[in-house]
Amino acid sequence: MGGPDAEREISIASGTAVATALEHADKFDVDVRCIELPTADEIATIKADVVFPVLHGPFGEGGPLQSMLELEGIPFVGSSSKVSHDAMDKVITKQIATQIEIQTPTWCVVTKDEPCAIAPPLVLKPINDGSSLDVVICYNDDQVSSARSKLHQTRPSLLVEKYVSGREITVAIVNGTPLPIIEIIPPSDLKTYDFAAKYERDDTQFVVDPCLPTNDCEKKAIKLYEAMGVQDIARVDFLIDAEGEWLLEINTMPGFTNHSLVPMAALHAGIEMTELCTGLVEAASIRTASAGV
Repeated sequence: MGGPDAEREISIASGTAVATALEHADKFDVDVRCIELPTADEIATIKADVVFPVLHGPFGEGGPLQSMLELEGIPFVGSSSKVSHDAMDKVITKQIATQIEIQTPTWCVVTKDEPCAIAPPLVLKPINDGSSLDVVICYNDDQVSSARSKLHQTRPSLLVEKYVSGREITVAIVNGTPLPIIEIIPPSDLKTYDFAAKYERDDTQFVVDPCLPTNDCEKKAIKLYEAMGVQDIARVDFLIDAEGEWLLEINTMPGFTNHSLVPMAALHAGIEMTELCTGLVEAASIRTASAGV
């Protein structure tokens, strides 16, 4: 847990929860490592049957850490380095979704001085980051200009999406099986499920197994999970409006904090945290044994 990304503190909270759950299973020797930006030599010192990399963000979730573990032949929970990279990259995810006929909001990528081809209202977001960091909804050209001026100071390229107003839902997938859908209702003073709504506020509403119009979110979540080659765990986010389901993104190492949606959905399905985490470790262990590692 930990890591160098902006979501470090969330990772530590998630990692602590996972470690506690695995210790309660009374069948593992749990060694907790809080890392910064490890070197290959530091990774090589890890002696474990399975690593559970509970990290969020480009390094810990987006492929680099997974690549280091692969090079050392260390088994781990979650997707391969390539799949992790592709899922973290919202552009690649959108391209794959389009290929398998899952609709996603109209989008483009802009660099600092490049004009934007999408008219407001629109959403500006990083191409490869999570937890709704630096996500801005803009309703007019002045807001677009102001937001871009600020964001481009640290984000050379930005993803631009046409704004879709709809009900935000998420589908958690554990070992290939979808868990109950959760609808996210942000506080009334917020327009989106941003970082504060996810981790800092207690007035975001989460409705498990909500009453929704007929939809194919579960089928599409599984379709994307399989098409991208995701392993063990994912959370797939959609918006639902009168035109159907709109894919937002897929997360290959979702949070495990007390605000997090995968443990919430699992609990509704009768799966306690210890059982959830144990199942993920066992899936990685079985996969490793099957590969002869």
